[in-house]
Amino acid sequence: MINDIWMVGDKKEEKFLRKKTADFDFKDFTKKEITELVSRMRRIMRVANGVGLSANQIGLNLNMFVAEVPDVDDGGMKFYAIFNPKIEKKSEDTAILEEGCLSIPGKWGYVPRAERVTLTGFDKNGKPIKIKAWGLLAHVFQHETDHLQGKLFIDRTKKIFEHEK
Repeated sequence: MINDIWMVGDKKEEKFLRKKTADFDFKDFTKKEITELVSRMRRIMRVANGVGLSANQIGLNLNMFVAEVPDVDDGGMKFYAIFNPKIEKKSEDTAILEEGCLSIPGKWGYVPRAERVTLTGFDKNGKPIKIKAWGLLAHVFQHETDHLQGKLFIDRTKKIFEHEK
C-alpha cells in the first residue's frame, strides 16, 4: 500500500506533485465514493506511519487531505478529512519543527511555519468547517495545504537531512 504514494524521485510523479490541485466538486462523487476515498487515504497514511496525506500524493488531482494527530484535549488521536482547504489566517509568530514527507522518504528538515492558523474548507459531507489550530496541527495543516498548491517542505527548509538507517 505504501507503493500507492507518489515519490519525488520519479520525474513524472514529481511533476504532478508540483502542480496545484483542482478544487473538489462534491457533485462529481457519491457519498459512498467520498467515504471510500477518505478510508483509503487514512489507511495508506497509517501504513506509511504518516500524520497527513494529500490526494495528489496518491496521484489524484483533488484538493483534499487527511490528517491524524494527537488530540491535546483527551490524549487520543484526532482524525481530519478536509476538502478544498484554505488557510485564512496565520499568526505572525512562527515555530520551527522537524518535517518529513511520505513522498520524500528518508529525508527531513527544520521548517518554519506560522504557530497558529485558521483553516476553512469542507467536511466529507460538503458542510463548511473552520478550524483554529496551533502547534503540530497547525504545522500539518500548512504542510498539507502546501502539497495541494504544488509546494513541498524541501522548498521551505534551509537544509535537508538524511535519516540514518
